[in-house]
Amino acid sequence: MLHLTTGRVGCLLSKQAVVALTSSGARMSSHGHHEVSDSVDMSQPMYWDRLDTPLPDRPWKDVLDSTDKSLKQKEKGPWTALSKEEKIALYRLKFNHTYPEMKRPSHEWKTVIGGMFIVFGITGLVVFWQCHYVYPPQPHTFGKEWQAKQVQRMLDMRVNPIEGFSAQWDYKNKQWK
Repeated sequence: MLHLTTGRVGCLLSKQAVVALTSSGARMSSHGHHEVSDSVDMSQPMYWDRLDTPLPDRPWKDVLDSTDKSLKQKEKGPWTALSKEEKIALYRLKFNHTYPEMKRPSHEWKTVIGGMFIVFGITGLVVFWQCHYVYPPQPHTFGKEWQAKQVQRMLDMRVNPIEGFSAQWDYKNKQWK
């Protein structure tokens, strides 16, 4: 459970917590030094460039200046009277990106691959350091000479002569079958 001390409750109810209403909404100021940033109103239609949604809820440019307003008035007339640049400007009032611009590949994969190589390199350095300074040296039983002597000893003792190790050795010709 949450536990509020008496001092904390007193601070919350004190005159130091001031709520000031501004034109953009409510802001809370503590001691008059810091402000809380404005939040986006998610109940209003928003613009998104998405391949699966060809017509967003609102146009890209909401606030039009005088040239944009005159262009919108010209749009109501015949489109043959519009130049190519004016048609592009009208398109850019409604949409931020075209489909080819949205489909253009990003170069983010280079960053991901570079990050992976950095992690692999650091891991390799850690393993190298551990092999030299942390792990003990290999036992002498891992050497080739010791293993050859061990195999010869097992053959001399005839270990598992029916189906196992010694069954694969030809004792007359002194070689593996």
